[in-house]
Amino acid sequence: MKTSSMLMLLSSLALPLPALAEGDPVAGAKAFKVCSACHIATEAKNKVGPTLQGVVGRPVASIADYKYSTAMTEFGQGKVWDEALLTEYLKAPKAVVKGTKMAFAGVKKDDDLANIIAYLKDPAAGGQ
Repeated sequence: MKTSSMLMLLSSLALPLPALAEGDPVAGAKAFKVCSACHIATEAKNKVGPTLQGVVGRPVASIADYKYSTAMTEFGQGKVWDEALLTEYLKAPKAVVKGTKMAFAGVKKDDDLANIIAYLKDPAAGGQ
């Protein structure tokens, strides 16, 4: 019985495991340009949209001096912007938060998403 259990364990280790895309912050700085008309990630300064500096790990809709839509405020209750939530939201903002003020249709390429999130995690690493 020990031999079969060991074989099962070893064979399961050989299976590929899904991995979170790491992303490239330098490529993310370039891909972020589609966001930069409304957002900034290198300063705690709001534009048309709220600052994205320090967004990863921050509670949703929590910038005190930014007027969020009611939809975003309600959506954000108890949520924190992590990689998974950012990925979901940035793919299709209006589908995730119906009634959001964000006019952007979404990031379509998975590589761009991973790169933008890598940049948002550390904008200084993105070359800015």
